Amino acid sequence: MKVSARNAFKGQIQAIHPGAVNSEVEIVTAGGDTLIAIVTASSIKTLGLAMGSEVTALVKAPWVIVSTDEAGFTFSARNQLRGTVSEVIKGSVNTEVGIALAGGTVVYAVVTNESSSELGLTVGKPASAIIKASHVILAVSKV
Repeated sequence: MKVSARNAFKGQIQAIHPGAVNSEVEIVTAGGDTLIAIVTASSIKTLGLAMGSEVTALVKAPWVIVSTDEAGFTFSARNQLRGTVSEVIKGSVNTEVGIALAGGTVVYAVVTNESSSELGLTVGKPASAIIKASHVILAVSKV
């Protein structure tokens, strides 16, 4: 599968919490991290999602918020993945940041150069990738 989303997490569905309109899907990635996705109830049926199903969770890098401990914020976003900055590529306007998680997965974010500077993002610095559950898109392989 080729996609433009910078982050593609392969995993298995651990839980589905159905709702009238949206359902919450809990995925455990190959690296052992947990991601929560909010998808429509009709998507659950269309994709054939069930406990134990293999899925790929897609997240575009600009949808990832980067935070450091010094920021002093608490977030309402369901996905708060802690790790260490593994890569910083500065462009003319934006910076791409890689955050390596304990299980080996790297989450990529695109932030403004100003934000990168304010957060002091450098390789080796502890950081978190914050992702809203509604920004996680689920995909399944065709059989």
